[in-house]
Amino acid sequence: MTAPTSSGFMKEHATFNHVWAALMLEELYRLGVRDVVLAPGSRSSPLTMAASEHHGLHCHCHFDERGLGFTALGIARGSQRPVVIITTSGTAVANLYPAVVEAKLLGVPLIVLSADRPIELLDNGSNQAIDQRDIFSHHTIAYHDLPPPEVEIKAAFLLSTLDQAIDQQRRSPGPIHINCRYREPLYPGRCLVDASDYLAPLGNWLTASTPWSEWQASTAVPALNSEWEALAQQRGLIVVGRVEDRVEKRVENSVDSSQQAQQIVELSKQLGWPLLADVQSQIHFDPQNLIHFDLALHDENFSAELAKAEVLLQFGGRLISKRLSQFIAQQSWQDVWLVDPLPQRLDPDYCVKRRLICSPVDFIADLPALPEQPPWHQLASLQRRTSQLIEEFCTAFSELGVCHQLAQLARGQLFIGNSLPARLMNMLGTHRQTPLRVFANRGASGIDGLIATGYGISCSRQEPTTILLGDTSALHDLNSLALLKQATQPLVVVILNNDGGSIFHMLPVPKEGDLLERYYRQPHGLSFEYAAQMFGLGYVAPASMDAFATAYSQALTVGVTLIEVNVPHQQVAEDLIALGAALREEQGERRI
Repeated sequence: MTAPTSSGFMKEHATFNHVWAALMLEELYRLGVRDVVLAPGSRSSPLTMAASEHHGLHCHCHFDERGLGFTALGIARGSQRPVVIITTSGTAVANLYPAVVEAKLLGVPLIVLSADRPIELLDNGSNQAIDQRDIFSHHTIAYHDLPPPEVEIKAAFLLSTLDQAIDQQRRSPGPIHINCRYREPLYPGRCLVDASDYLAPLGNWLTASTPWSEWQASTAVPALNSEWEALAQQRGLIVVGRVEDRVEKRVENSVDSSQQAQQIVELSKQLGWPLLADVQSQIHFDPQNLIHFDLALHDENFSAELAKAEVLLQFGGRLISKRLSQFIAQQSWQDVWLVDPLPQRLDPDYCVKRRLICSPVDFIADLPALPEQPPWHQLASLQRRTSQLIEEFCTAFSELGVCHQLAQLARGQLFIGNSLPARLMNMLGTHRQTPLRVFANRGASGIDGLIATGYGISCSRQEPTTILLGDTSALHDLNSLALLKQATQPLVVVILNNDGGSIFHMLPVPKEGDLLERYYRQPHGLSFEYAAQMFGLGYVAPASMDAFATAYSQALTVGVTLIEVNVPHQQVAEDLIALGAALREEQGERRI
């Protein structure tokens, strides 16, 4: 536990509202919070002042609450700690909705402290007053509507409410919403409020550094020795989806996601089972992974060999590859185990027979030792020609070429946008020797808040961060470019500009008349050069693979750079169709 921020909790505050706000921020600090994101507002002044005055909290500011919510999401995912969001009342709170939804689906611990009017100012025409009670509905794992601060309400009520909510969050990670009602005065007056008598019942808490009440959680994994030994004797397949830590950094020996994922690699080697790891898995680029499995599934020989597997062991959910998901759904598995710390079903095809709610590291640590087995499959050799064809197709300046090259050049952290970028990065790339932390918002898979999320992730480590996204996604979060100037490490934004939603070329949408262009793809004809200039960012628009490699390598050494990759809107669809056809043709020639 980090040392307290002062010799004791301060007993004089601007108003009694500030007493409660300071109590809340101090207890959240003791519970593991280190970052607070804030938007400007009046009703939230007690919370804002308490956060700004707390020496242990790092405050991040943004004028746009929607981007603010996604910034918090990124910081929480990158730092593996809970993050507090402070907003004023009214529609400011509603603008957090997309980020809260994503946090619930991914199990990210956000703590929304929304300022609100007291109940007597609702439904009577008072300014900036809406009904904020449970505004996020079932998208939070805990919700509390606090009364306005009163001397008659014990301080221990406030502290224990937070302790219980954070315990719920540790057991079932996700966002918490605490609605904070404040009556005026909201700002400091001439005299400070002496809260000594009010705080006295807290006793040792005032000078300690621990929370008011400790809640203990168990990470015990059920004993599975006999079941595991039976499973391990069969031909098995390991599939890995999203792997990230449950946030518990107060435990000094906690294991980060890359270490967890590496233990999955070792398990795959021990069992002799093939490893198919999603780009979100932290081991997608490991030599043990069949990195091009998504495209190799075009090959009937590869699919037939993979189908010899009798049992499936999956770590994490939310697979990007539709072909892999379809393959899993079509198999008649003898057994399917799914290991993930989130208490969610994560089984869209209802194949899972044993659901283990624990981290991969806890699961693997409790497995009985078994002798190493030779691989039962020939999948690596069958995938080799697929990898060769990918190399041939990715030499031209295109979305495929840029994504393939970026997978090799990226350093530090990579945040991948939704729609086409996530799919392309999951298909392409080659094995790497240097580690790369990879993130994607694949909970709701929305295109909102992607720049802000990537920026938040960049705040979590002292290393370069790359954000890869499409043009429509970038336009959707353009305000968040204002955040990037605050980056303290190199930050690169790569925008694949194919002039609209080119993914719709690959979907069975209606194409009669102007339906596809006007109502689905929605071309915009815009360039991001002036957006970069407006927000004070470096800008490059390379026109060749060599130029992209040079621009990207230079961007990794300086401030913030926006790299715009302009490509024809139909090119990516045509390239993927041609690549799939070449794979199927190659397979046909082998049969002849």
